[in-house]
Order: sequence, then structure tokens, then C-alpha cells
Amino acid sequence: MNITTRDLSYRDLDTPLTGLFCWNGTREGPQPGILLIHGGAGLDAHAREQACRYAALGYAVLACDMFGDGIAGDRERVMKCLLSLRDDPDRLVRRGQAGLAALAGCPEAAGPAAAVGFCFGGMAALALARAGTNLAAVVSIHGSLATSAPAQPGAVTAKILACHGAADPHVPPADVAAFAAEMNHAGADWQLIMYGQAQHGFTHQHAVPGAVPGVAYDRLADERSFAAVRAFLAETLAQ
Repeated sequence: MNITTRDLSYRDLDTPLTGLFCWNGTREGPQPGILLIHGGAGLDAHAREQACRYAALGYAVLACDMFGDGIAGDRERVMKCLLSLRDDPDRLVRRGQAGLAALAGCPEAAGPAAAVGFCFGGMAALALARAGTNLAAVVSIHGSLATSAPAQPGAVTAKILACHGAADPHVPPADVAAFAAEMNHAGADWQLIMYGQAQHGFTHQHAVPGAVPGVAYDRLADERSFAAVRAFLAETLAQ
């Protein structure tokens, strides 16, 4: 598989950002675009691997940068940035939309587009959907489902898939129930798949067992969620 990558610089107002753009160089013409949103560690090896994983399916993927230069790798700065974005949904959405604009500017990418996020990125992807961003599909994979800015009736135009670990202590059952009620109230086209025994971060193949409480790789949940997302994207991004 010939996956071609390049760094892509863009901005959110005065914040310089650098993402990784990936596409299948063997395919002719533009490919449907995916904005892939990293987890709490920033644009790390996991996000880059997932970007290539989805590019191999025939999508043009921008693994975006939600933090900016000099943040990833510095725990104190990461936590400050994470909390500021979480607590300011408008800023979170704007940062994601900056990535979508950068993706749209790539000649290898074509509409319609989807957003796929992991952990923190799942929360960010859902924030884009809640804000009524023009997307065909939004996917949250072991992401936070809670929000301080719930979707209003008729606001969500993207189809939504949430993949959730049933044993995830960071996203308790009450959050899952509230998310379901919110999506129904908004009239969204949504689905939620729960994976038995799976904890938070179940796609992180290199997670060290026990290093972070409640976080563990789960091969079955990883494979099953990837198959589910693959089918969901094939349905929603069909041209």
C-alpha cells in the first residue's frame, strides 16, 4: 500500500498548527476527506498510525493538530490546553473547523467529509456535530460523551457513530445515558456501539497495562470498532 504523507501547516486565528496529511497515492483523483482528531497526548504515534490506517481504506486523511506548537510532550501545557478547550466549546469547535478548512484546501481531498476522533478527539468530533458543522459523518472512538453545550433540536446534520468501551471508568453509564437522551432530543441520526469488557483507550495498541488506571488495549474492541467505522464511512461518504 502506497500511503503518501506530508506535514501540513495551517492556523486557527493566531495559533500556528501542524497536522499530518495522508492519502493513498495509488488511487486516481480526489478521495473523500477525513479529519482525524488526536487524543489527549496530542498528534502522537497513535494518531499518525490511525491516519495511515484510514488512508489505506481510500480516504484523504488530515491528522489535525488541536494544541499548536510546543504543547505536546509537556504534560503541564497539555493539561492546560485540554481543559481550556474542553471548557470553551466554541473555541474547541473553531479549532476543529480550522482543520476542516485545511483539509478542504488539499487537492487530494474531496467532499463530503467526516471527522473521526479518539478520546479527547472523540469529544472534539462530537462538538463539531453538536455545533451543526457541515459534515457527512462524525465518529467518536472511546471519546468523552459529556458536554456543556448539548445539541439543540435540528442542529445535528452529520450522522453519528460512537464506539464505547462498556468498562470505561472515564465515561460512566450516566454519561452514556445522557448522550443517548441528548441525541434523541436533537433528532440526530446516531448510533452507539458498546464493547463488553473494553476500557478507555481500547485502540491504543502500545498502551502499557496498568500504567494509566482504566486505560487498556483491547484487540477485539479495536478490530470490531474499526470494522464498524469502516462500514459507517462507506455508507456515509459514498459518492
